[in-house]
Amino acid sequence: MAASPPGPFRYYTGEMLSSTSLRSIVVLVLLFAAAGCDNGSKSPTAPDQSAIAYSQTDLTVGTGAEATVGTTASVQYGGWLYSETGAEHKGAQFDAGQFAYTVGSTQLIRGFDMGVTGMKVGGIRRVIMPPSLAYGAQGDSSGRIPPNAALVFDIFLASVQ
Repeated sequence: MAASPPGPFRYYTGEMLSSTSLRSIVVLVLLFAAAGCDNGSKSPTAPDQSAIAYSQTDLTVGTGAEATVGTTASVQYGGWLYSETGAEHKGAQFDAGQFAYTVGSTQLIRGFDMGVTGMKVGGIRRVIMPPSLAYGAQGDSSGRIPPNAALVFDIFLASVQ
């Protein structure tokens, strides 16, 4: 009789698994792997970022008219999920665009409006906001912004009327 191999193979008897047994093992492995998937959840997950402080930094100071409460501001923006490790704290970008709105109204999330107020036309401002000034504990309705996510916006003030 041949000597048993060392280690974990020492109990191997040399018998092959039947195709039925092998198929059962493959099915079990696939079931366990599938159980670990999120099965299409639309919402990204993020740690609770409630402790992130509000900040605004002028990247370019504008020279035109100032956006004050009651004026109509036309802005261009990019929005990112806050990241501790991302360059400029920018994680995944969730939106970009342009629009006009009445400064000081309740049309937007509070942190964005706070960031626009006081800007001058031609200016670019980076705004970092905690969840309490963004979408809060519920996140946004589209599922792109998870609950308790801090956000980063770069905002360009195109015009004020």
